[in-house]
Amino acid sequence: MPFHYNGRMGINDAIDEYLGFLRVEKGSSPLTVEAYASDLVDYALFLEEAGITAVGRVDRDAIIAYEADLHERGYAVSSIDRHISVLKGFHKFCMRESLTEDNPAASVHLLTKPDRLPDVLSIEQVNLLLDRMGGDDPLSLRDRAILEVLYGCGLRVSECSGLDVGDCAFGEGYLRVVGKGDKERIAPIAGTALEALVDYLNNGRPELLKPGKPTPAVFLNIRGGRLTRKSIHKLVAKSGAAIGVEGLHPHTLRHSYATHMLAGGADLRVIQEILGHSDISTTQVYTHVNRTHIQEEYRSAHPRAKL
Repeated sequence: MPFHYNGRMGINDAIDEYLGFLRVEKGSSPLTVEAYASDLVDYALFLEEAGITAVGRVDRDAIIAYEADLHERGYAVSSIDRHISVLKGFHKFCMRESLTEDNPAASVHLLTKPDRLPDVLSIEQVNLLLDRMGGDDPLSLRDRAILEVLYGCGLRVSECSGLDVGDCAFGEGYLRVVGKGDKERIAPIAGTALEALVDYLNNGRPELLKPGKPTPAVFLNIRGGRLTRKSIHKLVAKSGAAIGVEGLHPHTLRHSYATHMLAGGADLRVIQEILGHSDISTTQVYTHVNRTHIQEEYRSAHPRAKL
């Protein structure tokens, strides 16, 4: 019996099937599925404007034309690469599920872009950032705890926002963290991060809770609801600007955590486990960051290192 493929399936229907696969079978996080959906909807609109409505009619030229369109719309190289990576996964899925006969994205290459090491704060900058966080009102206690936890536990901003009271096992010295793909891990907490979080939970959070509006969230807004990722982004950026670091991002605190842990002698595998990286190669970037910092310290400190 000859093999048949369903090349007539509409683009949007194929996208729905792919997103369902990511959500159910692959276990991708809601944020990942949402990001993929946004990129694929944009792709579908471009194809429809080009008169292509069936997934089986997409060819390599159409994908190259879409890449050029992203260029013309002013997308950065990194953003274009992200879009193309999403399309590669989508078309690979379509071929595997017999929605198309071949994979038109297989021979489309990502754009060449320079390797970019993550931004990292120095230990002095981190101390300046955290030590300036004073005040004993509920919002000040909350904001200090957020910054301390982001740096002290290496959390992603979504993990910090999603933290629940039941996730705090202070007796055992850890936080239960739900990361990408709803994977759980343990993040140790101690020192000033533990102190700030306990202080907030005892003296700040009760004041932010609203009668009749119970919530398990650790970090609350002034209305008693869970603090959003966007609000945490704003807090970090504002706090960074106060010490002269413009555009400070929560992920920079996570990068700083890993880099400083490595510099302090922590094993790379331990850092991988704490950060929740599935692949050790993702964590190894911090060895390069650490070497860069060592070179910078050498050049600034050694009397014969400067030309």
